[in-house]
Amino acid sequence: MFQKILIANRGEIAARVIRTCKEMNIQTVAVYSEADQTAPFVSLADESYLIGKPRVNESYLNIEKILKVAKEAGAEAIHPGYGLLSENAEFAKKTEEAGLIFIGPDAKVISKMGDKIAARAEMKTAGVPIIPGTEEAVASPEDAMACANDFGYPVMLKAAAGGGGIGMQAVYNDEELEKAFEGNSKRAQTFFGDGKMFIEKLIENPRHIEIQVLADKHGNAVYLFERECSIQRRHQKVVEEAPSPVLSDETRGLMGESALKAVKTLGYSNAGTIEFLVDDKENYYFLEMNTRLQVEHPVTEEITGVDLVEQQLKVAAGEALTISQEDLEIQGHAIEVRIYAEDPNTFYPSPGQITKLVLPEGEGIRNEVAVTGNSKVTPFYDPMIAKLIAYGANRDEAIDRLTKAVHAYEIEGIKSNLTMLKRVITHDKFKAGETKTTFIQDYYLPTLTNH
Repeated sequence: MFQKILIANRGEIAARVIRTCKEMNIQTVAVYSEADQTAPFVSLADESYLIGKPRVNESYLNIEKILKVAKEAGAEAIHPGYGLLSENAEFAKKTEEAGLIFIGPDAKVISKMGDKIAARAEMKTAGVPIIPGTEEAVASPEDAMACANDFGYPVMLKAAAGGGGIGMQAVYNDEELEKAFEGNSKRAQTFFGDGKMFIEKLIENPRHIEIQVLADKHGNAVYLFERECSIQRRHQKVVEEAPSPVLSDETRGLMGESALKAVKTLGYSNAGTIEFLVDDKENYYFLEMNTRLQVEHPVTEEITGVDLVEQQLKVAAGEALTISQEDLEIQGHAIEVRIYAEDPNTFYPSPGQITKLVLPEGEGIRNEVAVTGNSKVTPFYDPMIAKLIAYGANRDEAIDRLTKAVHAYEIEGIKSNLTMLKRVITHDKFKAGETKTTFIQDYYLPTLTNH
């Protein structure tokens, strides 16, 4: 096992990785920007190094600087967390070339699955159901319209690279598609350095359900059941739970086996997630693969008792999985809410000085936090500042515990999405498990005009 690793990330995920490393007696090296000098993760690590100015391209995306620090600090491996460089194939490759171990899959796999068009082709080869769509990028609005008319509106216009809902838009006719094409292509080029677009048939009112997988370098692989991630704003998740409140055991098994087919076809190792769209009849279609640890991984940990960071470290160190599919079973229910420094009415980021932070406590409550009661939230990074997870013996108990915890949560000095989360998790449709990807626009946004 490693003696020392560097964490090429920030915020709550850096703190999360450090926690498991401490339990495994692995020393940790943190890197931080000028804006994060007083962030909790910096002091939690055994060693911390300033790597640049606040903007990510001058700090957290500076591959050469990160690798230089890793070598100087004597780290043997690098954990990329999520976001930032976690799915950057060049970073994975350069890490290996520097004589260090990348705690994640092979660079070639990252590259392949990072291009959604290539990923669709791989899944088709693996026998995983895919949404009808273009096999190659569409070069112009005219090409896009021709394809859309072949498939039949509505369709989803999507960026081939990246994630987080950037460069993605549902369109219902030629006029909308023509307007959407250029803007989304430009956004994708700006954020991901790749403006390629493609078209998929729109699956209307679906659920977003993903399968967590673990695979080692010895050919062993397991799936750790599913997470329901349908409640989203701007195509980005805000509430996640495990297991799904509606998925049948039969479909769960089929989706798990499809995920394992994907893993084996790719020769994948480490933790990963296969994301699917699921319709009312439980037909499921491949959406994308995230070749990293997910933001929402805690809910899977809660219902399986498996520390996913620990498993990542063991697999990266060359160890074989000691978990078999037969060992895994769903125990209870867990729900996570993402807490953002943002205006709950507009979803715009709300940077500023936190003046008070009170975290809820109690049985089944887990906090993952990036800030303290006097932290300054800067405009340079994703506005997610914490995650709150509630576990219960069943979904009703998890909801009850979560509701009490969200109401006990206090953040002052900045705006947060706590009021939105309160409305979502107490809504009758949420309690009934009717959590489609349109939930926010159907049940939350209409309430804003009445308040």
